[in-house]
Amino acid sequence: MPIRLELFANSHYAAARVLWQSTNGVGLSDADSEPASAQFLARNPGTSYVALDDAKLVATILVGHDGRRGLIHHLAVAGSHRRQGIGKRLVAEGLAALRRAGIQKCHLLVFAGNAGGREFWRAVGAEHRDELAIYTLAM
Repeated sequence: MPIRLELFANSHYAAARVLWQSTNGVGLSDADSEPASAQFLARNPGTSYVALDDAKLVATILVGHDGRRGLIHHLAVAGSHRRQGIGKRLVAEGLAALRRAGIQKCHLLVFAGNAGGREFWRAVGAEHRDELAIYTLAM
């Protein structure tokens, strides 16, 4: 049976959390709690997706925007399902959703030590920006 993409629903959270916890390069925080994830999905309807192999969740992408720029979080593909184009399909769907919302540019964050993640994003055409630094304010 082919891999099926669906919009990320609150009912996918538990399986997504297990995937994120088992995926190297995915950092989790309080912002990834079930209530926070539900809030993110409600604020960004129709932009985040899961990939299902039969009924098993095997990949996710969280995509949102602030009205100006998009941001991708938690692109994760189960190790058993990598190198099958699932990640690229999820990125394409997420970016298409942003385009429909009038967003013309999307950013994403990758841990510096995540060589596999960095290579994936280069392979799909993402530009590494050396002139930018990220700063965080805890609230």
